[in-house]
Amino acid sequence: MHTRDILLIGAPVDSGKRRRGCLMGPDAFRVAGLREALEGLGHRVTDKGNVAAEAVDVPDDTRLHALAETVGWTRSLLRAAEEAMGQGMPIFLGGDHALSMGTVAGVAAHAARVGRPLFLLWLDAHSDFHTLESTESGNLHGVSVAYLSGREGFGAFPAMPAPIPGKNVCMIGLRSVDPAEREALAATDIHLVDMRAIDENGIRAPLAEFLGRVDAADGLLHVSFDVDFLDPAIAPAVGTTSPGGTTFREAHLVMEMLFDSGRVTSLDLVELNPFLDERGRTAGLMVDLTASLLGRRIFDRPTRSLA
Repeated sequence: MHTRDILLIGAPVDSGKRRRGCLMGPDAFRVAGLREALEGLGHRVTDKGNVAAEAVDVPDDTRLHALAETVGWTRSLLRAAEEAMGQGMPIFLGGDHALSMGTVAGVAAHAARVGRPLFLLWLDAHSDFHTLESTESGNLHGVSVAYLSGREGFGAFPAMPAPIPGKNVCMIGLRSVDPAEREALAATDIHLVDMRAIDENGIRAPLAEFLGRVDAADGLLHVSFDVDFLDPAIAPAVGTTSPGGTTFREAHLVMEMLFDSGRVTSLDLVELNPFLDERGRTAGLMVDLTASLLGRRIFDRPTRSLA
């Protein structure tokens, strides 16, 4: 197995929605043994600590929750991600999914600089394709992919360095998409894989097709992994619970296929809310899944005890 230089970067973002708790996510991943699991696979791991949000002068918008704070996070994480991409494989420990506006933007800036296409795999129950105008909740973790794909109306945010073409985006696990998002997505060529498609045809084929396109283009691949991609029966520590998510084995298959592809160059782990967890159950599962993405095989998986 190829040894990688992995950088753990904490992103305690809690501004993307009104329910608090995700700011504790980075430390929960650390306590659950993420670094030790990856070092046990032979990787070199450096924990860079937590990023802090930049102070910004952005007028409040009463329709949007914590706009200035989210813009500040986007700016600081964009810089941190672009720098980290030149040093190894960054894993961003969240934090709510609004953090991806900074992390993926920074990765996109790096990809543009080195002249390679960037692909985005969005593992999430939600498409997060609202704009600042279309969101009804005002929660900014619901606008991430719209910003990253270059949709208009994000003037308060830093300009997206290199918008990601729709054909380079794949969303898997969808089961909660608002009408405005559905309409906007229908006008794109984003590859959408909802849970019905997974129920009917399995999860392997659409992921294999997408990974084949990444490989053919010699692309960089950023994976943004939301806890609510998983069924809440196995991963309760998320404030955006949506029943009917992926199973334990479906999720591990995705991670194992990603490892086999050799294409993943950066990763978000988001929406872990330890306040809602059951004795670290969700954090431990996320660590195990990350280990699968980085080379752990079925026969290597340790038995976990809750004692």
